[in-house]
Amino acid sequence: MNKEELKLIWKKEESTAHIKGWDFSHIHERYDEEHDLPWDYKEIVKQYLNDDCNLLDYDTGGGEFLLSLEHPFDKTSATEGYKPNVQLCKERLLPLGIHFKECNTPSAIPYEDETFDMIINRHGSFDAGELYRLLKKGGIFVTEQVGGDNERDLVEMVLPGTPKPFPHLNLKEQRRVFEETGFHIIGAQEAYRPIRFFDVGAFVWFAHIIEWEFPDFSVDKCFERLLNMQKIIEDKEEIKGTVHRFLIVARK
Repeated sequence: MNKEELKLIWKKEESTAHIKGWDFSHIHERYDEEHDLPWDYKEIVKQYLNDDCNLLDYDTGGGEFLLSLEHPFDKTSATEGYKPNVQLCKERLLPLGIHFKECNTPSAIPYEDETFDMIINRHGSFDAGELYRLLKKGGIFVTEQVGGDNERDLVEMVLPGTPKPFPHLNLKEQRRVFEETGFHIIGAQEAYRPIRFFDVGAFVWFAHIIEWEFPDFSVDKCFERLLNMQKIIEDKEEIKGTVHRFLIVARK
């Protein structure tokens, strides 16, 4: 394909870059990530979860992961702040009897002190002091986080020199924050693993969805650099980057 044909394909991907919940099915089998982390977030959550637990999923997205736990609905609460997902959660969670509240301020979660036995958070914002307030004594917080070094090699390919949006997100700094808040750390891991894209269009779609890591990204602005990516695809059959993840399990 010539440059103009590629540009049309990539612009089409750009125009369709919208999701509800956290649904990446549009690029299923066109990219690969997070299949080789040294931990299983769901299994770790279930290790500490029992049917009597009052559970909160803060920043639940569209509730997909929360529902996969099959926790008793009358013992389940969730929050979400992203407007399209808030509506989705109201439609999906409330009819089941799950207690849902809109919230986009991790330092002001609208529940009473010591309400929950367990709080979970995957790839969402958090405030250690607020989590401590909400948990009962002995309560557990489990989080898997996207680290501050996430996909920096990919960012440099298309937007060189872009500052890190969350440089403080790493295991060493966040572990210290939780310990200073009064938590006891009972589990902590950090990992750097590959992310692969098998066509440039999939990367274009992804970069628009993850807009906080790729600010002001567009096909027009980054076209020549995307053409360089296309050459890499043709030569190596993939574009490879690096994801940064860390896991903390903390007890009050």
